[in-house]
Amino acid sequence: MSLEEWLNRPPGEDLLAREKDNTAESELFFRRALVLLGVVLAAFLAVASRLVYLQVLHHEQFSTLSENNRVRLQPLPPTRGFIFDRNGVLLADNLASYHLEITREQVEDLDATLAELGQRIELTDADIERFQKLSRRSPPYAGAPLRFRLTDEEIARLAIDLYRLPGVEIKADLTRRYPLESRGAHILGYVGRINEDELNRIDPGQYSGSTHIGKVGVESFYEDTLRGRTGWQQVETNAEGRPLRILSRTPPVPGQHLYLTIDMRLQAVAEKALEGYNGAIVALDPRNGEVLALASQPTYDPNPFVNGIDYASYRQLNTSKDRPLLNRALRGVYPPGSTIKPMMALAGLEYGVVNRYSGVYCPGFYRLPGSSHRFRDWKRGGHGSVGMDRAIAQSCDVYFYDLAFNLGIDRIHEFLDKLSFGRQTGIDLSGEKGALLPSQEWKRRMHKHGWFAGDTLSVGIGQGYFLATPLQLAHAAAVVSQKGIDFKPRVLLATEDPGARVKTLEAPRSLPPIKVKNSQFWDTIIAGMIHVVEGGTAYRIGIGAKYRIAGKTGTAQVFTLGQGEKYNARQLAKHLLDHALFIAFAPVDDPRIAVAVIAEHGGGGSKTAAPIARKVMDAWLLNKYDEVSIAPEPPSAPDEDAHGTE
Repeated sequence: MSLEEWLNRPPGEDLLAREKDNTAESELFFRRALVLLGVVLAAFLAVASRLVYLQVLHHEQFSTLSENNRVRLQPLPPTRGFIFDRNGVLLADNLASYHLEITREQVEDLDATLAELGQRIELTDADIERFQKLSRRSPPYAGAPLRFRLTDEEIARLAIDLYRLPGVEIKADLTRRYPLESRGAHILGYVGRINEDELNRIDPGQYSGSTHIGKVGVESFYEDTLRGRTGWQQVETNAEGRPLRILSRTPPVPGQHLYLTIDMRLQAVAEKALEGYNGAIVALDPRNGEVLALASQPTYDPNPFVNGIDYASYRQLNTSKDRPLLNRALRGVYPPGSTIKPMMALAGLEYGVVNRYSGVYCPGFYRLPGSSHRFRDWKRGGHGSVGMDRAIAQSCDVYFYDLAFNLGIDRIHEFLDKLSFGRQTGIDLSGEKGALLPSQEWKRRMHKHGWFAGDTLSVGIGQGYFLATPLQLAHAAAVVSQKGIDFKPRVLLATEDPGARVKTLEAPRSLPPIKVKNSQFWDTIIAGMIHVVEGGTAYRIGIGAKYRIAGKTGTAQVFTLGQGEKYNARQLAKHLLDHALFIAFAPVDDPRIAVAVIAEHGGGGSKTAAPIARKVMDAWLLNKYDEVSIAPEPPSAPDEDAHGTE
């Protein structure tokens, strides 16, 4: 509009325009106010509905979550119980120590943190690998251990700069310790870090806060007793998760202390007596089944296993030809050899196949009816006419070939099964093997063909398919000493409450007695075993003895000779020599110890295994825990030869 037009405009037009602008502005303001009000109402309704959702509909759920943000439930792991021998000698305890722990959630750069820690203390590849495995299995807010058993110097180095390493903590804990190291290691076993398989089968609640579990031996079998019960505490935390105060606390229940039936003095004697041989010794109290000693050589130190043995050390143990990790007393399986002959004689008496006066003629070999094949006796020239007593004392193979043939494998299996051959004895230690008591059905299943008469002859002298453990042999000797009264072997003597210091004795675990038709049958075979030591194959160990011993030598062949070959120990490498075995109990009139010895590649049972058994019996019965001396050996007395069988 030009100036002239504006000056000539009609009167009142300006006022009208101004009124129109005010009306438009009012309408615009009103519309905007309505929109804003709608937004406010919508926001209010959203907030109100959310409040209803949180405070009314899901009040209990979110109240619990809120409380959990403020209060954390922390597990309190229990203290593991100690282990002692029967005389109170400490075998396993807990050593106070410090370990380095990292919480991933609080660490910005884990690799940089590990590198910085590695500049202050020694960190091996095994340490880092173990930490990474444990860290992956744990939630990010839970700490994972990096290094165990920090020294005072290492703690001092770390403490100076710990404030610059968020998420890194030095924590005190208790580490399992075996003060006697390798002594009795196969009995005790060891504890170790809980692995993934164990995580899947244990109760998470009971193991919250715990990192270790019993792996083998007593530590594994009595895990529930030793572990105790986990406690809990409620801790109030701030917004950053730092603890402010403890609201409530349920203390953990410590594990029970265990007292074992083992006498570590006798255990030391047994382990020393076996020096130079791989093998095992088991000593039982036949009156109640208590295990007095259980030695397996070679042995190992269980301490490195507690917090994770390094790969190189474990590989060395696991691949060693001597197999130090193998508990030979429970898991070593060997042909029992001639140690089985007294039980074979008892079976013959029980089934009426022979009597104590029955005899055979031994020319040095045995032939099955209709066969020209010779099953040789250990004595090449033979024993001549022998009855039961002399057959046991001189270990005549021919007598027991004939007895086994007349008994048959079915009756042999039936009778020896009563003595726990071919099955576990039920000892309270993990890992026991049942070995093998063969039968016709077993051979058909495993070898797909029938049983032969020659198989029966081999079983009759403890060879062939027949396998037994040293524990089974000691158990059988104990049963014979008690004339059929049977107890399950056990290593637990008592438990003790660590607070009240009150012991609870473990009762003997009796088994159904082994009954025979005539109690004098026991006397007959015991007499034969006495004559083994008094004039028989093991007469050397009876020299100078202050108590009477009943025993039986045995030799388990390592390889088979051909029909015309002769066994010559002097020309063989040590690893080809026969295993030496011996079982015994003493004193005869009141047996207080039953022993089984296996010395791998020890040659004959009489010259190697029997003297070892004598040392163990002298220690227990005569309280001789120093080096036991055996009288000089006379120059004669041939040793039985297991290679009498093909």
